[in-house]
Amino acid sequence: MAQWYLSVDGNQQGPMDLSQAIAKARQTPNGYAWRDGFAEWQPIATIAELNPTPGAPVPAPPPMTGSGTRADEIDFKIFGAEMQFVEVELDPGESAVAEAGAMMYKDSAIDMQTVFGDGSAPSGGGGGFMDKLLGAGKRLITGESLFMTVFTHTGHGKSHVAFGAPYPGNIIPVPLPSVNGCLICQKDSFLCAAKGVSIGIHMQKKILTGLFGGEGFIMQKLEGDGMVFVHAGGTVVERELKPGEVLDVDTGCIVALEQSVNFDIRQAGNIKTALFGGEGLFFATLHGPGKVWLQSLPFSRLAGRMLQAAPQKGGSRGEGSILGSIGGLLDGDNNF
Repeated sequence: MAQWYLSVDGNQQGPMDLSQAIAKARQTPNGYAWRDGFAEWQPIATIAELNPTPGAPVPAPPPMTGSGTRADEIDFKIFGAEMQFVEVELDPGESAVAEAGAMMYKDSAIDMQTVFGDGSAPSGGGGGFMDKLLGAGKRLITGESLFMTVFTHTGHGKSHVAFGAPYPGNIIPVPLPSVNGCLICQKDSFLCAAKGVSIGIHMQKKILTGLFGGEGFIMQKLEGDGMVFVHAGGTVVERELKPGEVLDVDTGCIVALEQSVNFDIRQAGNIKTALFGGEGLFFATLHGPGKVWLQSLPFSRLAGRMLQAAPQKGGSRGEGSILGSIGGLLDGDNNF
């Protein structure tokens, strides 16, 4: 049976079955709901399944779709504004996987284990050595560690584990069924996911796109039917591109996109604009249909500004000071 999720005032509830979702919807008719088969969150008031006619039989939801591998169903809450972290709630036996070093805190009932590969193998130990080696090889190609950490609730009741963002920005929760079971994202944006999600690679087939697209030839591919969490810098914008719609984007501002979106590049105007416009030689062009997620502050841009302002590069420690390093002697900032 399909699992429902309700969102009211930014707080998500679920998973729940249809009868539970109908009861919750009657209490909070102004919220939003999502289940497998929905392309996006929809207002509760517009969903016929959650607003049955009194006395009428409860409609049966459509069959679930997916690759056949069931990921663990996890609940979560996202905290913070500029420096967010996500707290995942696990039932007994449920697991979450994350990049090494992403954990912020966990309850003592949650067991932490490092695994070889992407951690998508069943808890019972399914998958041979070659499968694990292939999964680890994919992660090595994308520039990530050969290992991931699996957090499993081994106690009773509910327990929590939290994962923190590596730099200022936002955490994007994406239910993979809402993007047809596959999400393409930049190499370093993946934060954590429900156990069962496969973390593979997506190759750019066009040479120019790989060389100048900002993301290189290889991006990450997240596949399955679970929840994944992606981190982006600055403010995040989600755009739904219609069939044939084209969006020009700075090459570093792409966070993630659906597999149906075509990712290409084109020259940024004439030679003068390309050389002196500050946007580089190429734009990324995204061709719909499909969803795309964009970030306002790519980490490469943030790191470039910090490096430019470093004293070793001639940057000033005192913002706005016309005296530069001499001013540091006067205001006490003299740790050369």
